[in-house]
Amino acid sequence: MFFQKPNIPKGTRDFTPVEMARRNYIFDTLRGIFQVFGYQPIETPAMENLSTLMGKYGEEGDKLLFKILNSGNFLDKTQDPGLNLLSEDPLSHYKELTPFITEKGLRYDLTVPFARFVVQHQHELVFPFKRYQIQPVWRADRPQKGRYREFFQCDVDVIGSPSLLYEVELVQIIDKVFSALGIKVSIRINNRKILAGIAETIGASGKFNDIMVAIDKLDKIGVDKVNEELTVRGLSKEAVELLQPFLRQEGALESNSGILEGLLLNSETGKKGIREFQEIKEMLDNLQLKNNFALDIKLARGLNYYTGTIIEVKALDAKMGSICGGGRYDDLTGIFGLPDMSGVGISFGADRIYDVMLELGLFPADIAATTRVLFVNFGPEEVKYCLTMASRIRESGISSEIYPEVAKLKKQMEYANRKNIPFVILAGQDEINHGRISVKNMKSGEQQTIESGELLTFLQL
Repeated sequence: MFFQKPNIPKGTRDFTPVEMARRNYIFDTLRGIFQVFGYQPIETPAMENLSTLMGKYGEEGDKLLFKILNSGNFLDKTQDPGLNLLSEDPLSHYKELTPFITEKGLRYDLTVPFARFVVQHQHELVFPFKRYQIQPVWRADRPQKGRYREFFQCDVDVIGSPSLLYEVELVQIIDKVFSALGIKVSIRINNRKILAGIAETIGASGKFNDIMVAIDKLDKIGVDKVNEELTVRGLSKEAVELLQPFLRQEGALESNSGILEGLLLNSETGKKGIREFQEIKEMLDNLQLKNNFALDIKLARGLNYYTGTIIEVKALDAKMGSICGGGRYDDLTGIFGLPDMSGVGISFGADRIYDVMLELGLFPADIAATTRVLFVNFGPEEVKYCLTMASRIRESGISSEIYPEVAKLKKQMEYANRKNIPFVILAGQDEINHGRISVKNMKSGEQQTIESGELLTFLQL
């Protein structure tokens, strides 16, 4: 008999109960902090129309979209002689064929679907609208450490106000989240207006998006490779040369040093970006954050829709890419027919955060102990006795289970150990006759006999 080898697509993963307990620890921490700041939950479909997704992430992002094949006999329409698509080399017409083959795609992120959601439900929402969303996204990327094809994002956004107070609030959320999870991070901040001013200063405003895409790869490929890419993208030799003071700047360049103002002296857009950063910095300086933040003019973030503040967060004690990032987008909803609706948001990469916490040993030791009490099964009469106690403690929120069948005590104890169950209850005929039970602490090995009615009190101590 032939057996199919079980496997899953590259870049995706199964999650065991232990892994799910750890992931839920992250999600619950994030969710609690989001709610404290007044954000409300929403969900959107896994798939969106390609018209919603395409063109919002730049050329690099569009290449990574997973497209969904249309159902039914979708090629029938392509056989119209007037279309002349099915020639001897049909692949030469792939762009013309695409609308017939696929009309939907898996969401690339949660921000563009959120913008679509806001426009579609605008009459049901109160603005500024503050939302959080914890759902999976998909990218046709090359799988590697910290980079998956299916992964969860935890987004928090506010839309409907240009106030910089929300940038400050998001940095506070970042600080609280990573402090709660025990991860030391650096928070890097820049402003797209500063970057636009740099492009203007070197005489390459028309190549702004090309510059952003290239600079966004700086940490991965280095200055020399970025310079090569800028040249390939059509920047003049003079423009690339003028860009070097920005690309080769070491460390954070604080705007109050005067260096950046001097470089952007003739750019009103750039100077506005500096003023926005200074305003945010002044508010943050009064909040005594636990994690450091600084201006980093080499921070670009490759997505096209950012227009103001951009933020990126990296773990200090683990080798990992960005674990959180986001920024201000002034008119993303305008694409869907609702102009002048400024928003700002950040996205926490749950899978990368998980990997960092696992590497640093930051998960609580007892996080996988979903069952707190195991009742040993000595037989039908004993099970009836235990069922009553199990029901009583479950009503008080204490998780318990009864071993499903009569088995050697050693086997039942091994089951408790493997599941990290802290307490085992033994109730044989002698205990039943005297209304008692024996409780074994699996961690200390200590065993004591108590009245059956005292079990709940004992477990609550």
